Amino acid sequence: MVKKLKSMTIALAGNPNSGKTSLFNAIAGTHLKVGNWAGVTVERYEGYVNYKDYRIKLVDLPGTYSLNAYSPEETVARDFIAGKQADIIINVVDGTNLERNLYLTHQLMELEPEMVIALNMYDEVQKSGITIDFKYLQKLLGCHIVPVSAATKSGIDSLLDHAVRVYEKKISIAKNKIFYSEVVEEAISKVKALIETDTALTAAYGARWLAVKLFENDEAVYKMLREKPVWMRLDGKLGPILAGLETAIQGKIPERILEDRYAFVRGAIKETVKAPNEGKVTMTDRIDSVLIGKYTGLPIFLLIMWLIFQVTFTLGKVPMGWIAAFFNFAGAQASVLLPAGNIRSIVVDAIIAGVGGVVVFIPNILLLFLGLSFLEATGYMARAAFVVDKVFHKIGLHGKSFIPMVTGFGCSVPAFMACRTLKSRSDRLATMMVIPFMSCGAKLPVYILLIGAFFPVQMAGNILFGVYLFGILVAILSAKLFKSTIFRGQSEPFVMELPVYRMPSIQSVLMQMWLKAWMYIKKAGTTILAASLIIWFAANYPVNKALENTMNADAVLQSAGKSPVEKSVIMEKYKNEYAAARLEHSFAGMIGKGFEPVLKPLGFDWRINTALVSGLAAKEIVVSTMGTIYSMGQIGHETGGLVNRLRQDKAYNPAVALSLIIFVLLYVPCLAATAVFHKEAGELRMTIFYIAYAMATAWVMAFMVYRVALLFL
Repeated sequence: MVKKLKSMTIALAGNPNSGKTSLFNAIAGTHLKVGNWAGVTVERYEGYVNYKDYRIKLVDLPGTYSLNAYSPEETVARDFIAGKQADIIINVVDGTNLERNLYLTHQLMELEPEMVIALNMYDEVQKSGITIDFKYLQKLLGCHIVPVSAATKSGIDSLLDHAVRVYEKKISIAKNKIFYSEVVEEAISKVKALIETDTALTAAYGARWLAVKLFENDEAVYKMLREKPVWMRLDGKLGPILAGLETAIQGKIPERILEDRYAFVRGAIKETVKAPNEGKVTMTDRIDSVLIGKYTGLPIFLLIMWLIFQVTFTLGKVPMGWIAAFFNFAGAQASVLLPAGNIRSIVVDAIIAGVGGVVVFIPNILLLFLGLSFLEATGYMARAAFVVDKVFHKIGLHGKSFIPMVTGFGCSVPAFMACRTLKSRSDRLATMMVIPFMSCGAKLPVYILLIGAFFPVQMAGNILFGVYLFGILVAILSAKLFKSTIFRGQSEPFVMELPVYRMPSIQSVLMQMWLKAWMYIKKAGTTILAASLIIWFAANYPVNKALENTMNADAVLQSAGKSPVEKSVIMEKYKNEYAAARLEHSFAGMIGKGFEPVLKPLGFDWRINTALVSGLAAKEIVVSTMGTIYSMGQIGHETGGLVNRLRQDKAYNPAVALSLIIFVLLYVPCLAATAVFHKEAGELRMTIFYIAYAMATAWVMAFMVYRVALLFL
């Protein structure tokens, strides 16, 4: 009889660059489930592992430096922990950078969860000669500390064993109460006493934690308490308590709480950690002198990104050809096996041509994510942020703007949400306005399709790199314009953590690459499939019987008295001409032709216009729409894939391709991203301005590129 395992939930919380996700992968292995947290686009990773008598569910909380709920990542992590959704919290800290990591630990202690600290990278701690008084540090933090290394997978069994025994209450350490300076504590106790009158609320969250959050002006906590009966007691008394405390400390309360937290962390480090190399120049310092040097930092960053794009296009070309050949073969076989009619058209023109046109770019997506995941795991991406931060300050943007803008290379939705970390509304709006000019992953298939079709392979990587740089340049110029006019205001200084360099685990990097690519594949099988079917319907209806009868009559007249072979050629020509004419008179054709007066100066015909309209739903759909439309209107199925069909189409040339690439790069992102922009901006007029500016910028830049390209290409 198989023994039934008990269930248990463990959540991993920690800073970015702490090795948290690597540790999660080391514990869970390949038993992972990926999705999004409810209501946000922040990625959710879950895994399972059997240990002793337990089936343990592992939840990898988003990496965050604090639990102040300024960003979606912070909100997700805090809500999960404060809501007691985990039995045990494993707080992953970087043993080589304890002072920076223990600030989050301090905030976790205030929530008083059952917690075990995983002191990660302990192999590096030992190599560097750092000594830690574990016994005393455990007493100060009020929880067990287990040395581990995600890279070597050492200490994992001990970590799980501690988590299980803490859960079973077989081992325990007295939780250490966090105390602030005396005057702050006095004010906290007054507010805490008021909150404690609501026993249900106190049981769920803890009165002291809620009081501290009120002192930090936490919007989420204020909103929650205003909806509770206890607000009747707080409403009249909270204001005078806060005012009295500000007078006593002669400053801002959130800043004083921040200072007290860091004072605790610094004190704990001083009492328990001894580093022999303090003040000495380390290998990381030597590397940084080059990678983030005043004159070398930016050129090296650009060189590294150029190499990634070269590899993305060059190495991806071969497997991309294999996938394209497979879908061409599948389309040809389906055309033979299925009888003529709507079913065959749906399978060949919508499913195979539409979805296949997007799936073919998976090798390029994999390579791009592999490169970016590797840079992030080594610690270089933090350096890139530091390098670009200098440029941002010159154009008037806050240094923190780099984080949401880099996030925009993945997806605009979380990038807009990440702007919450910017305290200044002018900085926040200026950053949000330029995020659409960052090339999100959904635009990459469009670039690769058009570059591959109209430019030599040896130029492809350079052009792709140039497209990304062009988007960044437009973003920088736009930000400078905004900060000089409608979004004026001084930007605050930005302090950025630079982790030590380390060689990442190959398994961890490959896992991150695959998880991101898998989400792309799932999108191709759901959203893009649905869009392809809708486009197929729009391209086939309404049926114009009069047009069909006229063209059929013409075909009969032309084939009269001809030989069987000649008749066959004439009828095949008729079918192709009718397919093209029917497409032009369909709903899709009507939409495309409606935009012709506006987009014709950019070199676009009505078919491109239709693809651009459909791309408002998701940018990958531009490619799937083109796959569907050009499959239906092609001159015979023997012409091969979409790349070949575009090359043979008279409406296309390198100038049109560049114009279309620039327009896709700059025009508004998907509808979901636009909805999030509206929610974050909070004003309809700002959303209208954002749409108008993005569209106008896309039109002007595409027009200029098209006209210049016509002169040289």
